[in-house]
Amino acid sequence: MRHPRLRSDEGSISIFAVIITLVVVVFFGAVVDFERKLEARQNATTAAQEAARTGAGRVDLHRAYTDGEFVVDRDAAIAAARHYLRTGGYTGTVTAVGTHTIRVQVTITEPALFLPVIGISHLRAEAAATANLTTGVQGPHRP
Repeated sequence: MRHPRLRSDEGSISIFAVIITLVVVVFFGAVVDFERKLEARQNATTAAQEAARTGAGRVDLHRAYTDGEFVVDRDAAIAAARHYLRTGGYTGTVTAVGTHTIRVQVTITEPALFLPVIGISHLRAEAAATANLTTGVQGPHRP
């Protein structure tokens, strides 16, 4: 008695394994690129904070000595913050807000490692920070 021959399922698990492997690789690739974006954002935040602090520390000495008023030297503060960004390899904008505050915005663009597979070639992270000139024991200046 002959048994009817059933269709062979050889190789069907291989196709399933390939598909699952591709999905897992894409998922972990996205996780790696997401982590890189978070790291870039942290670096942008740190750079913005440090550049703002560097700028806010530039006091207008003429006004300090003649009037006894401590304010940020706008030109020197902006130049110092820009110099900090430039020497660190960062791109961003620096503005003086009033007479006591420096605002810095930093943008970092990193190439994506795995996401180009789905059309995302770069990861962009932005951060902004402000720093205020604070003098004496009275605390921060309140405009």
